[in-house]
Amino acid sequence: MNKRLLTGAVCLGLCLSLCACGGGDTLSDATTTQPGATGRSAESGTETPQSETTIVATPLPVTAQKPVLQNGETYTGLPALPLQNFIVSDPENTKGLSTEKHGYGYGVAKNGQPHSISVGNQQYFETNGYKAVCLDQKTTDEKVLYLTFDCGYENGYTEQILDVLKEKNVPSAFFCTLPQVKDYPELIARMIAEGHIVGNHSVKHPSFPTLTRLEMAEEIKGMDDYLRTNFGYSEPYFRFPMGEYSDCALDLVGSLGYTSVFWSLAYSDWDLENQKGADYAFETVTARLHPGAVILLHSVSPDNANALGRIIDEARAQGYVFKSLRDLPA
Repeated sequence: MNKRLLTGAVCLGLCLSLCACGGGDTLSDATTTQPGATGRSAESGTETPQSETTIVATPLPVTAQKPVLQNGETYTGLPALPLQNFIVSDPENTKGLSTEKHGYGYGVAKNGQPHSISVGNQQYFETNGYKAVCLDQKTTDEKVLYLTFDCGYENGYTEQILDVLKEKNVPSAFFCTLPQVKDYPELIARMIAEGHIVGNHSVKHPSFPTLTRLEMAEEIKGMDDYLRTNFGYSEPYFRFPMGEYSDCALDLVGSLGYTSVFWSLAYSDWDLENQKGADYAFETVTARLHPGAVILLHSVSPDNANALGRIIDEARAQGYVFKSLRDLPA
């Protein structure tokens, strides 16, 4: 599907919320000071202590906008996966983890080095035991890059991006919201079939620090349930909507077995009213490359779609290797 115009109030509303999904050139320090605590995940059938709440697995219906799958069928042809019952540890946040909202800042990398803000963010995650990544500082034997895209609606460029990734043999992760997955199952199935990660970006794209721990888990579970039922697929990678997080949210996401994926390289590519051309995208991204970078781009940007092949070629010419988030060192 190759639409160039957004239609519908729902799509417009989602577009406006996704515009702050990360990627501006902010230099604000997004690290926090509240120590965190990790939790745990559990499968169905595990006895739940009083301090935990089980989010029960409930199948989601296939969207009415697409042909209804027959019993047991999926869009990928893979067998449907059983739904997982998430155990929400400390649902009332009795530990007192900070719920203060932080907008993610990463700094502008220069001269082949990550900005000190990104370095500090990764150190904070590791020091406090959070299952989160913005920068790979552990891989030292090669110059690795991790390419990721934020998605939520379609205007025709994701397919072009997938074509480039296939041609260049580059893995990526696409963090998708549920409306996009429902409306474009063929596109999501292609991502999965070609080896990319379809990451969990929530159901409704809310600001997670404003939610209770149960509400956060329900947002993640709703997306996971749909992927399991209709695509036979699930992978434990999550990106906070709008990049907004708190210590409590980091803890909750990690306790469900997910890795929160932030970034150390991005730019203001999401604003469709301010696209500056493929050359600008190429020069901006390649000037900010650094070893271990988690790159955030938005798939709605024509600049990204038109520059992506050149970006990949230039990165490889500089000695960089593209890897999947699955390859991140433990």
